[in-house]
Amino acid sequence: MNTNLFDLTGRVAIVTGTSRGLGQYLGRALAHAGADLVITSRDTKTLAPFQQEIESLGRRALPLALDVRDHDSIQQMVAAAVAHYGKIDILVNNAGCNVRKPALDVTWDDWNLVLDTNLRGTFFVAQAVARHMIERKYGRIINIGSVTCVAGYAGLGPYGASRGGVKQLTMSLADDWGVHGITVNCLAPGWFKTAQNAVMYENKEWVEYLCDRIPLKRPGQPQDLDGAAVFLASEASGYITGQTLLVDGGISTGATRALPKKK
Repeated sequence: MNTNLFDLTGRVAIVTGTSRGLGQYLGRALAHAGADLVITSRDTKTLAPFQQEIESLGRRALPLALDVRDHDSIQQMVAAAVAHYGKIDILVNNAGCNVRKPALDVTWDDWNLVLDTNLRGTFFVAQAVARHMIERKYGRIINIGSVTCVAGYAGLGPYGASRGGVKQLTMSLADDWGVHGITVNCLAPGWFKTAQNAVMYENKEWVEYLCDRIPLKRPGQPQDLDGAAVFLASEASGYITGQTLLVDGGISTGATRALPKKK
């Protein structure tokens, strides 16, 4: 096998939502594979440590402000990225949020916050970047979903709706833009500990319950996403589009907690 299929040297990748969490995991993986980065946050000051880390690897990292709920902010970010690097090869559509509440407690504003960020934002960032990719007849778009693309969980109504929407959106955009040499896929992590959900991992009983339901018997670790991210960003996935790649330790198989053994 030609290992150069996974080499991202010379490629430019936008990774949205890189002030913390999965965005940094994904950006780090692409940089290790050779890509230069555009990193984004609503507050660029929060990007300074990650920018320094990427530059210490010998890669370039351009920090830009981005609020995916603001159409003008999206256009300005993409224009600045193109002006700086001259091209965009890869987009990792990662910026997102969540509101955990029982369905009866979800407010109108809760719903709008989650859907506007995770679904509408994903679409309009992809649209803005695709305009430039179409000119060059090349692009790799990776929309970040989650295991909630394919499974429902109590207390995650708006979030699950948004991630299910991302899965369907991915297929539509793949069909729309394939003729232009652009692949669009959805990378769907399972249960990974991030700043957004760290409080849940403080409950040892919940972690035990979770691990029992995961065939590989552990939550995801940062490095577990590296291979999938580089694969979908590289030439190795050139004939794959419109797909959802679950990196979830197998929890989407529907595994249930084992019953206690009878004495």
